[in-house]
Amino acid sequence: MLGQDAIARLQDAAVFWSVGSGTAAQVIEAACECLIAGIDSPTLRILAGISPVKGEENDELRGWLEGALSELSLTYYGEGSRESKEEALRIMARRLLAQTIAPRDLTSWAYRFISYDGTPLAAELIALDNAYDLVAAIHDWQPHTSTATRDIDADVVGEARRLLGHPTTA
Repeated sequence: MLGQDAIARLQDAAVFWSVGSGTAAQVIEAACECLIAGIDSPTLRILAGISPVKGEENDELRGWLEGALSELSLTYYGEGSRESKEEALRIMARRLLAQTIAPRDLTSWAYRFISYDGTPLAAELIALDNAYDLVAAIHDWQPHTSTATRDIDADVVGEARRLLGHPTTA
């Protein structure tokens, strides 16, 4: 793994952890990958050395994560903060546009981890998740190919582009 890829993975893991979508173990693993890639700092070493014992790792991670990210000139987002939720939405939007996740994956993720109360940026994606549910209910939850689903997919892609400030036309 290249150094920049490892750094990006650590930043993303920290963001997802801060919104409850990722685990402390994923952040610790990303810190280890940074060390393997030749990225080094005193607090990063401590972060990579945290034991991912279920139930205890979050407390220790809280104590070291901000310092480790700061040493690497990365952004620390407080747990559950609006900024962390907005950044997580942008990361997921980039994944959608890179075609590493499906449109429905983005909307269901936004519904589950961001919610209406998390940030207004998620409102349209959550509404689109509800639209998917409505289409599924109309088709009695049976797998189907539907023009309505393709239209929702296109709307989700458009919303992802809007979140990232991309032009909305193809």
